[in-house]
Amino acid sequence: MTPSAPQYQGLLSAYDPGGFYDELFGGKENRAGHTELIRRRLDAVNLADIRSRSADAERDLFNLGITFLINSDREAIDRILPFDVIPRVISAAEWAHLEAGATQRVTALNLFLHDIYHDQKIIKDGIIPAELVFGNANYRPQMVGVDVPFGTYIHIMGVDLVRDGAGVFRVLEDNGRVPSGVSYVIENRHIMQRVFPDLMHDIGIRSVENYGLKLLEAVSEIATPGVTDPRVVLLSPGTYNSAYFEHIFLAREMGVPLVEGRDLVVEDDRVYMKTTNGLAQVDSIYRRLGDDFLDPLAFNPDSLLGVPGILQAYRKGNVALANAIGTGVADDKAVYCYVPRMIKYYLGEEAIIPNVETNICREKEGLQFTLDHLDQLVVKPVGESGGYGITIGPRATKEQITECRASLLKDPANYISQPMVPLSVCPTVTEDGIEPRHVDLRPFVITGRKTWVLPGGLSRVAMRKGTLIVNSSQGGGSKDTWVLEGDDA
Repeated sequence: MTPSAPQYQGLLSAYDPGGFYDELFGGKENRAGHTELIRRRLDAVNLADIRSRSADAERDLFNLGITFLINSDREAIDRILPFDVIPRVISAAEWAHLEAGATQRVTALNLFLHDIYHDQKIIKDGIIPAELVFGNANYRPQMVGVDVPFGTYIHIMGVDLVRDGAGVFRVLEDNGRVPSGVSYVIENRHIMQRVFPDLMHDIGIRSVENYGLKLLEAVSEIATPGVTDPRVVLLSPGTYNSAYFEHIFLAREMGVPLVEGRDLVVEDDRVYMKTTNGLAQVDSIYRRLGDDFLDPLAFNPDSLLGVPGILQAYRKGNVALANAIGTGVADDKAVYCYVPRMIKYYLGEEAIIPNVETNICREKEGLQFTLDHLDQLVVKPVGESGGYGITIGPRATKEQITECRASLLKDPANYISQPMVPLSVCPTVTEDGIEPRHVDLRPFVITGRKTWVLPGGLSRVAMRKGTLIVNSSQGGGSKDTWVLEGDDA
């Protein structure tokens, strides 16, 4: 596929995806017909104009305070998340496939969580090793026997997807604890509507505006039965959390108070919010605080962020939590390998979206294969996130390979390995013009009584040339994600 074909005489005339599957142009064998009108409109924009619009977008981000906290950077507390104005476009047919796959996945994971905290049939039947569950740092024995409304443990889930060289979407990992990034999805759309209305005109793009209402509906549904007008709050760790902007944004979108642990108190196994008029009972909490810090009486006694006694109130059904305590087992990188088997076990179906092939280093065969092919594989620690601790074999130095080998031999259970997926690319505005940059996709799935998937999701883009790591904490940015209402754009 060579997008420098004669029909492109402007912005896209010199663009070359470098042999990767391209989100705007498609692949050699499957051209992206649904983006033709968008491509022609982009090609009519000159480079100076698109740089000017990019500058306008950055100014909007700065003025709106849309930031991402880099905890390891002592020189700059908050940074603007880099934003690229060339959108990532998904056809209606592709989205229907991804929506079905994400729904299937969260359904199976919720069944898995109910099972491991109740009858544990999947372990007894030998589908998943017991040590991966009971030895998992995120397994919470306090949840055994606790029934949650609708059997829903993961109310908000982010599914990280990548598209490989053949144009096939695959699941890279699951985020079922406190997934972040949805605020950028919505604000990216607002920015595009301001700086690129001519590109969007009459395209037919599905809206992302109702996420806050859908989230409020799901969190309200799980409140104690009989409560007709539940009081919902969003619990944040506070201003030093990397996603604090998002906490403010979502509380506003939901129309609920943003609170910290110090704003809540437990009395008689019920949770109350401190107000100027006294204590007000809280019925449901959307928490952006991990299990470890949630209740110092039950988990980490040194935590100053949580609410003493909230676990007991939760176990008695006097307050609802989204996501439920103990969901971290389901997004462990080692457990991830077994999700297709979970889908088959609980639903009797094949996975709609396949996993990336994964080697489990706690298993003898997986460890040996990884050690024998270190220069060909991506090695990941199972407990890390944000792109930290990853060794990309094909791009690693000899010293990095040696260090990785030593880490594997010292603690093999802490690692998995995967082939290096040639992530799809998307045209991106760079200092050198319009160039390909690798992207992934994080759709957001909300589950209460039923499951709803936000049309699109967070398209993260690796802003540095050649890198495959798209995480915000590693310098990645984002793009607006357009899901088309029809495929005749």
